[in-house]
Amino acid sequence: MTPLFEARKLSKVYKDRAVLDLAELRIEKEMIYALQGPNGSGKTTLLEILSLLIPPTTGELLYQGKSVDFKSRSLTILRREIVMVHQNPVLFTRTVHGNLEFGLKVRGVPKPAREQTILESLDLVGMRDFLRAEAHKLSGGETQRVAIARALVCSPRVMLFDEPTSSVDVENRNIIERIIGDINSEKKISVVFTSHDLTQASKLSHKVIPLFEGRKVPSVYENIFMSTICAGDEGKMRCQIRDGIALLAETGAEGKVKISIDPLKIRLHRNDDHGSDINSLKGKLVQLTDEQSLVRAAVDVGITLNVLLPKEAFKEQSLNIGDEVTVLIPREAITVF
Repeated sequence: MTPLFEARKLSKVYKDRAVLDLAELRIEKEMIYALQGPNGSGKTTLLEILSLLIPPTTGELLYQGKSVDFKSRSLTILRREIVMVHQNPVLFTRTVHGNLEFGLKVRGVPKPAREQTILESLDLVGMRDFLRAEAHKLSGGETQRVAIARALVCSPRVMLFDEPTSSVDVENRNIIERIIGDINSEKKISVVFTSHDLTQASKLSHKVIPLFEGRKVPSVYENIFMSTICAGDEGKMRCQIRDGIALLAETGAEGKVKISIDPLKIRLHRNDDHGSDINSLKGKLVQLTDEQSLVRAAVDVGITLNVLLPKEAFKEQSLNIGDEVTVLIPREAITVF
């Protein structure tokens, strides 16, 4: 099947600094993808290239099997199929109805069809009751939902979202997450969104594309450290992160590398019981954050490790900030790249 997007040797450079460097990328049709990574990982830059708002510095982007010419007049036609909802959308100083109607008028859609499309889009985002409300008086979450409805009236094939819930309250966050799923399942619209939230990315998407410093990485972006690989006892490979912190890993690499430690595979215990093949570090629990079905724990072991624990496991151990804990890191939790 022809992919929706395909990128080959794609890069974006600003002032001699490469903010994006992708050897290859493939995004399939009618699926939800999450571009996940910390600030500066290239998520928004990639999203803007996929939305055809900015050209890459080098490389090729294909849309539905055809190479995109960023200098071609036909780009306007493609942009009608690919709509981006920004992190902080700006609405026109008019009613919600007026905001949604504007794009339909520009495209010459007859009034009866405009009205039906507007109502259907507002129904999907739960904002029909705000039809005549002044858009500039809406809350952040309501503004985001109207912006999504404004994009939907254009009948796009692809919708791109830049951090869609970063500036909304918990109630609207849950609603927007549900809307993204409905857009894909009911409308068969392909969706790509950016998120720094591992839990959200994994929950909402069919596939997560982790990014770090402009490149795809083979695992989630968290817990990434510079390390030196060297042979340890009995030929086992050790990742030396800093003095006093060395981890056994499954790798054939040598020398200076980067490693990623999957926060979902790290375990916390109050005692020292562990297998001989599991890395063990002593540390102190310094932060706890509720992330819906998971609890994020930050542990100081000489470096800060982020751990994601199922809530049941967290409750069983009754962990609190300041507790002394043992961090257990299986070899398979470590990815070398």
